[in-house]
Amino acid sequence: MNPSTLTSTVDLRSDTVTLPTEAMYESMRGAVLGDDGLDGDPTAAQLERFTAGLLGKAAGMYAPSATMANLLSILAQVDRADTVLAGSGSHIYTAERGAATFTGTFYQPIPDPNGAMDLNVLKATLSSTKGNLRPGLVCVETSHNNEGGSVASLDHMRQVYEAAHAAGVHVHLDGARLFNAALALGVPAAELCTYADTVSVCLSKGLSAPMGAVLVGSKEVILRARWLRKLIGGAQRQVGIAAAAGVTALTSMIDRLHEDHTQAKALAEGLFAIEGLRIRHPQTNIVQLDLSGTGLNAKQWEAELRVRNVLVRPWGPALLRCVTHRHINSASVDSAVQAFRAVAATATAAKAEA
Repeated sequence: MNPSTLTSTVDLRSDTVTLPTEAMYESMRGAVLGDDGLDGDPTAAQLERFTAGLLGKAAGMYAPSATMANLLSILAQVDRADTVLAGSGSHIYTAERGAATFTGTFYQPIPDPNGAMDLNVLKATLSSTKGNLRPGLVCVETSHNNEGGSVASLDHMRQVYEAAHAAGVHVHLDGARLFNAALALGVPAAELCTYADTVSVCLSKGLSAPMGAVLVGSKEVILRARWLRKLIGGAQRQVGIAAAAGVTALTSMIDRLHEDHTQAKALAEGLFAIEGLRIRHPQTNIVQLDLSGTGLNAKQWEAELRVRNVLVRPWGPALLRCVTHRHINSASVDSAVQAFRAVAATATAAKAEA
């Protein structure tokens, strides 16, 4: 296949590449604004109330990013020198534990294969007194980014919650893709949030808002998180311009996420037949590929696919991650599969010559 036959780029690097909808732009233009660092921004307050109600919590707080929302949840609930128990593959552990610089806490990894914490290890860690450290918070993630968008069962989440509370420890849910997880389980998002004391939700992934996240929880925790947000420079002025897009995202974009799951399944099915590729069955909108049988590493695959106008992300030496979103349709999936086939054929020919 001639790479030039693909005339448009298929961007599967992340659902963070989504652009705002026209309805979001309209809501941003008409947003009622105030100073969120002084009296408060009315549109941000609307977003906070709506999200808290949607997820069954008492209060909410808008933050510039889900990473900051996670940090504020930890700061608001954990004392210095406590441990934060997080899945060993979770984003909080693998990409955010540098927050210990601010929190003064110790991050303890708990194995979480397929996105579900090892309950035996969790319970043992919760009851351990080694090192004179006490557990301060359990952090879970669903859907689970590093485990290919896997979604833990409701029963598993309940068991984590009950084990933590039995030890007097709260649970934080990193719900960057919470609504994808709820869709995969066929339940309202609020049902997942039943098994967490605080929850962060990202608005700028599949929901397509340009930025922002909301942290929800009890009034006491959110009040403290709001003070802490200002302390670390997270208070914004007329932030209602961005929050308006978040309101539109939550009221108009959740129901369409099933389309992204459908496209992810179609992509996985198309790639399954390609020799050398091992595909993890997607539960949500993430397709993870094991390339170890192809003779090319992840960076080589990325480069070859880029030439063919398909963008992906290496997720390890022999892993690629592809994420579907509202800019990916059936034609995009077909183009991506063609490009993967072409790279695989090139790799096979190179091995034969060798």
